[in-house]
Amino acid sequence: MECDQTVKVLILGGTTESRALAATLDTVQGIETITSLAGRVAQPILPVGQTRIGGFGGPDALAVWLRDNAIDVVVDATHPFASTIGAHAEQATRAASIALLVLTRPPWTAGEGDRWTSVASLPDAASAITLGSRVFLTTGRQGVHHFASVDHSWFLVRAIDPPTGPVPPHMTLQLSRGPFDVDHESMMLADNRIDLLVTKNSGGDMTRAKLDAARAASIPVLMVDRPARTGSAPTVFDAAAAVAWLTNRLRAAF
Repeated sequence: MECDQTVKVLILGGTTESRALAATLDTVQGIETITSLAGRVAQPILPVGQTRIGGFGGPDALAVWLRDNAIDVVVDATHPFASTIGAHAEQATRAASIALLVLTRPPWTAGEGDRWTSVASLPDAASAITLGSRVFLTTGRQGVHHFASVDHSWFLVRAIDPPTGPVPPHMTLQLSRGPFDVDHESMMLADNRIDLLVTKNSGGDMTRAKLDAARAASIPVLMVDRPARTGSAPTVFDAAAAVAWLTNRLRAAF
């Protein structure tokens, strides 16, 4: 895109897709990006371009920040379960009369051989732990406290950073960051005699391998459904589609 004006795009990030978008937009003439990270990971993978870390203080404060920083477009490329910032982005962009685009991964879908049970929330998943006695828990460190009262099962908890708050009484913590391949996940399931996988329906390829490994081993999965979005912002499912949407929109504007 060639134009005499610079368009400022705020990317609400923290995902692989947000980093891919920032890297691509960095090569597009006339677009300046700022990626905002929530600051919930101690050592985040930083994207290309400008970065800010920390919350905004709610939708009203975000709307003020957007105006003060002359932002033209916001791309919500946060985690599919980051429902609070998604709602705040909808409210703030509406208040500031700024365009909003949602960039999210398609959810995983069960295939032949999968033994999935869908649940609506982490508390619902904790209530269904009777399905297994040796549980692989991959719901992120912020959700571990929901399982703290489950004392009849052992948990292997995998997270990037240690969980805060209560944890299950019988637990081993594994700190690591993906991606993981199927061979790694299959060996991990076998070595720990896992008989139940609990995960969120985050989608994407970074952590898909655990589901493929569970299918191969006929291990049941408790799948926490992602929260429904209630806004009306257009949605795309990969960085290339987001770039196309932005460039088409901005060409029309100039």
